[in-house]
Amino acid sequence: MAPSDPRADLREAVRREPRNALAWIVLADAELDAGDALAGQSACQQALALAPGHPEALARLGRAHWLQRRFPEAVASLQAAAGAAPRHPGIAVWLGHALEDAGEAEAAADAYTTAHALAPDEPQLAAYLLAWRRRLCDWRDLDTLATQVRTAVSEGRAAIEPFAFLSEDSTAAEQLQCARLRAAPLARVIRRLPPAPSRPPGGRVRVGFLSNGFGAHPTGLLTVALFEALRTVPDIDLHLFALNPRDGSPIRHRLESAARVHDVAGRNHAQVAMAIRDAAIEVLFDLRGWGGGGTPEVLAMRPARVQVNWLAYPGTSGAPWIDYVLADEFVLPPALEPHFSETVVRLPRCFQPSDSTRALPVPPSREACGLPATGSVFCCFNNSYKLNPASVARALAAVRAVPGSVLWLLSGPGDADRRLREVAQARGVTPERLVFMPKQPHADYLARLQHADLFLDTAPYNAHTTASDALWAGCPVLTVPGETFASRVAGSLNHHLGMPAMNVADDAAFVARATGLGCDPTALHELRAEVARRRRDSGLFDMDAFARDFAAAVYSMANGQALSRS
Repeated sequence: MAPSDPRADLREAVRREPRNALAWIVLADAELDAGDALAGQSACQQALALAPGHPEALARLGRAHWLQRRFPEAVASLQAAAGAAPRHPGIAVWLGHALEDAGEAEAAADAYTTAHALAPDEPQLAAYLLAWRRRLCDWRDLDTLATQVRTAVSEGRAAIEPFAFLSEDSTAAEQLQCARLRAAPLARVIRRLPPAPSRPPGGRVRVGFLSNGFGAHPTGLLTVALFEALRTVPDIDLHLFALNPRDGSPIRHRLESAARVHDVAGRNHAQVAMAIRDAAIEVLFDLRGWGGGGTPEVLAMRPARVQVNWLAYPGTSGAPWIDYVLADEFVLPPALEPHFSETVVRLPRCFQPSDSTRALPVPPSREACGLPATGSVFCCFNNSYKLNPASVARALAAVRAVPGSVLWLLSGPGDADRRLREVAQARGVTPERLVFMPKQPHADYLARLQHADLFLDTAPYNAHTTASDALWAGCPVLTVPGETFASRVAGSLNHHLGMPAMNVADDAAFVARATGLGCDPTALHELRAEVARRRRDSGLFDMDAFARDFAAAVYSMANGQALSRS
C-alpha cells in the first residue's frame, strides 16, 4: 500500500477554485517535488492560462521541462521567468541549472553569479556558484565562497548539496554534518511505506540496485562484470531499478542479461518506491546517493527492509533511511567510523568493482592524440571540478621539472581549458604543454590511455573510476591519500593492487616522485610492467572473488548479522 499523498488536498483546492492561478502554482510545486514532471507541467500550463507570463508559473514550467531532460525548453521558460522577475534569485538559480544541462556553461555561470549577487548572504547560492566555478576552473573568489559555505554548514544554517561539498577541503565530520542537514528536511516530510515483509525461511535474497547509471555510464561500467559474476552465486536474486532510459549501449545489454532490469525512468518517487516494494526487494543498494540524478526521496520511503549506501557517493549519506555503507579497510578506516551515520560493512578487497572483461584496443598514434612524439606524458582525466589550484600546482611543478613532458587532461566545459592554460603560463609552463582530450567513447578512451606514463591524482576528491581505468590500461596512479572517503579511493586501489609506494605522504613527496619517474624512462617502463603484473595477479580485478565476498556481505546484512568489521 502506498503512503498517503499530501498532494490530494492541493488537488482538491484547485477543484474547488479552478480559476485560482496561485493554487495551480502551489500544486505544480508539489507535483514536481514528488517527481511527477508531467503532472507538474500540466498544473503550470493551467496557471499560465489563467495568468499569462506569471514568472512563478514559468519558472516551474522550466523545472518540469528540466526533469524531462527537455533542456532547451527549460532554458526558454526560465529565461522568460527571469525576464519577468529579474531580481528573483531562485529563478536565476534554476536558470543556471537548465543552462548547465543545455551545455551553455559560461551562461550558467552568469546565472549563478546573478543569483549570488541578488542574495549574497545566502550560502546555498554561494554553494551553487562555487561548485560551477570549480567546474569551469574559474577560481575567482574561491576561498571566500568556500569559507562562506563551510561556515554555514558548521553552523547548521544551510542544506548544501553534499556531493558538491566533497570537493571542498572539509573534514569527515563536516561532511557528515552537511549530509545530515540535507537529509533532515526529507526525513520530516516524506511518508514511509509500511514495514516490508520478511523473507520466507530458505528463500533467495532479493537484492536491488537503484541508479540512473545503468548504461554507458561510470556506474554501469564499474558494476556490469560483477553482476555477471553474481549470476553464479546461489541464493542471490538480482534486480536493477533503472532511473535512466535504455541507451542501446553494449553495457545496457549486458546488464539486462545479468539481472532483471526494471525500467522506472520517468516515474514519480512513490511509483519507483512501489516498484521496489512490489519486487519484494530485501536489500536495496543506493548507487547514486547524493550524486546528480539520484532519488533520495525514494529511499526515504523505505521500500526495502535493509538499505545500503555503496559505490557512487563516496561519503556518508547522513540519512536515517540508510542502514549500512559498504567499504573496505583502506578507504574507510576505523578512525572515520564516528563520522558515518551508517553501520560500516567492509569487504576484504577494494570496495570498487570494475569491468574485467574490457579489451584494450590498439591505441592511435601519439600524434593523433595531440601528444609530442617523445617525452613523458603525465595525465589527469578527472572531471574539471576536481582540478583545484593546489592539485594543478603540484602537477605543473612536475611538468616544469621534467624536460619535454606534457600534462594530458580531459577537456572541460566552457572556457575551462583556456583558464588552465593561463594558470600554466603563470606558473612557468608554456600553454602548449597542456594537451586536452575531448570526451571519448569508453573504448577509444582506454586506447588513448595507453599512451599515458603516469596518472597524477587530485585532492581532496580523488580519481575513482578514472583511477581504475588508468590501472586497467597499465598506467600507474600517484596519489596522496587524505582523511576522507573521497580522498582515499585511489589509495585503496593502489593498496589492493599491492603498490602502496604509489601512495605518498604529501605534496612535496608527490612532486618528487612524479619528477623522479618522469626523468627516468627506464623506471617508468618498469613501473608500468609492475602494474600489468599486479593487475593480473593481485585480485583487484578478480570479479568472481569479488562476487563471493559481496554475496557474503549481502547475506550478513539481510540476516541482521552485519557489524562493523575489517
